[in-house]
Amino acid sequence: MRTLYILIAVCLLGIQSLTAQQRFPSSGTITFEKTINMHAYINKRIKERPDDGMSKQFFESWRNSNPQFKRLNAKLSFAANRTLFTPMPDPGAQDFMSNSPGVYQANLIYTDLTTGLYTCQKQVYGDNMLINDTARSIQWKITSETREIAGYQCRRANAIVMDSIYVVAFYTDQIHVSGGPESFTGLPGMILGIALPHDNVTWFATNVDLTSVPATSIVPPKKGMPVTAAGMKEKIKSVWGNNGGSYIWWLLL
Repeated sequence: MRTLYILIAVCLLGIQSLTAQQRFPSSGTITFEKTINMHAYINKRIKERPDDGMSKQFFESWRNSNPQFKRLNAKLSFAANRTLFTPMPDPGAQDFMSNSPGVYQANLIYTDLTTGLYTCQKQVYGDNMLINDTARSIQWKITSETREIAGYQCRRANAIVMDSIYVVAFYTDQIHVSGGPESFTGLPGMILGIALPHDNVTWFATNVDLTSVPATSIVPPKKGMPVTAAGMKEKIKSVWGNNGGSYIWWLLL
């Protein structure tokens, strides 16, 4: 009888442990869909460029002959309090707009949430740059608004990044990892949705797979010219000066 009680106790502990792991996972893979309103993007490009007539006509022609929304996918793997954000290839037709900052996915990002360090392999003007720096510190303001994303109840938070970019995030405390898509982190749970409402782009999770990911697979990228975040900013300014408009901040995101 005593043996039976021991077996029951062991089973109950096992079930309790499994339930806790399912409710508060610390490893898995999230698929994100990035959606860009290309017509709004083109309208901003028209306003930022000198009014030479031909450029405006060219952009307007592209806008009138292409879909309003462009959609791209990426995966965020997480384990051992580390994350790896990996863009997936663009399946659409390639043209000059496919290589515009803010349209293509430039960043392969590894973040160590324990140390606060990150490594970003970034494509800038055809070159691979490798940024090793501290993760961006974001002063989030958590609100009472909620919404469901990929089957998870999420709470809204707002912030300003790079001095002027308004960000809306939705995070779930059912995943106890303070990560998110691109370089967005710092909330008390996993970010499953990001919107830049003034810039007409969103990242939203479409699937959460809680199959365990080996921690050894979450490693920083190694290819690229080493540079700091400050050095990257100087490189971009050397090309655009102060006339790059939103091109500059897209490359720094």
